[in-house]
Amino acid sequence: MSRSAVVMRAALAAAALAAAVLTAPQAVAADRPEVAVSGEADAMTRALAHEDPRTAAAAATVCGTGYTLSRAVPLPEGTDPGMRLATLFSYTNGAKGCAIMDNNVGVSRYMSLKICKVDGTGCDTDTGNFSQYAGPVYVSSIACAKVTAKMGTSSSSLFINYSSSYLFPCN
Repeated sequence: MSRSAVVMRAALAAAALAAAVLTAPQAVAADRPEVAVSGEADAMTRALAHEDPRTAAAAATVCGTGYTLSRAVPLPEGTDPGMRLATLFSYTNGAKGCAIMDNNVGVSRYMSLKICKVDGTGCDTDTGNFSQYAGPVYVSSIACAKVTAKMGTSSSSLFINYSSSYLFPCN
């Protein structure tokens, strides 16, 4: 092999190695997506977003562009996050809100997710049997928006029946 061919091969190998090194951070970032988390998010929300960034980012994508994670609630309420059956995510985009209930069981279950303005109007509901998530449901004014999340083997056999006026900020 001629000297110029050896030099050319060495240069190509060096270029290939440099390209691999330079693109590696992007590949790692793609494997660990991130979601924007509100500065007002509680410690549990931050922990869940850090522990499972792919799910938090996927739920945000379902809501649409420009949404920031406001709160994540492991359900049933009070459950160790590692033992949760569902996770209720709330996202904000200005004064608008979006909620998703992620099915952590892995099989289709009856799920119902409802969100209303603080005065009980402007409700959005998603109900059915879902293997991945219920929602997205939206509210045009997040201030103290009322949220109800249910999950069970049927509508009459629930193992989650959560209701809160504090899924979104009340300011």
